[in-house]
Amino acid sequence: MTTTSRHVPSGERAARKRAAILRAARQQFLEQGFGAGMDHIAAEAGVSKVTVYNHFAGKEELFTEVVTDALEQALGETMQAMSERLRTGDDLRDVLIATARQWVGGMAQPEILALRGLIAAEARRFPDLGRAWREQGPERFAEPLAAALSAREDLAIPDMDLALVQFYALVLYPHIVHSAYGDRLDPAFTDALITSGVDMFLTYYRKP
Repeated sequence: MTTTSRHVPSGERAARKRAAILRAARQQFLEQGFGAGMDHIAAEAGVSKVTVYNHFAGKEELFTEVVTDALEQALGETMQAMSERLRTGDDLRDVLIATARQWVGGMAQPEILALRGLIAAEARRFPDLGRAWREQGPERFAEPLAAALSAREDLAIPDMDLALVQFYALVLYPHIVHSAYGDRLDPAFTDALITSGVDMFLTYYRKP
């Protein structure tokens, strides 16, 4: 049995069409949910349906790329900024607070939260959607954060995976939980949540 690989168009013109498809798909998914038709996405992007399938094998792959693209826009600069702060030796508390503020600013955007809601509704049928969210969301920060925390001689963290989940729970997850009920935390409360959460985290893991 032989298999053939799909040839994905390349070049500047193809890149413009791909970007247009992703923009159109993002809008259609947000408006219509995962049931958005590929015909409508193609029409909104100003391309043929064949062109959409030349770039994306199907709706699941297209939605996964929409999620990846949206999270890159929301968190890509934050990742770069955090890595630079860690590289230049900035105070870890300041790095964690600044990173958490940018996380919340990116992840709490209405469109990002709406996409997360769609993923939650479809993750059982399409587990790759949930995997894309985890890998491209805050979990992409896990490795450099773990390295920075491990390098601290004043901290004792026996289970790094647990510690990272605890950190996310302190500074980010409350916004996601509240958003599920259509609520948003006000800026002052948000900042207090982040700064106190970072202090609680570092205090808990500080060596006696």
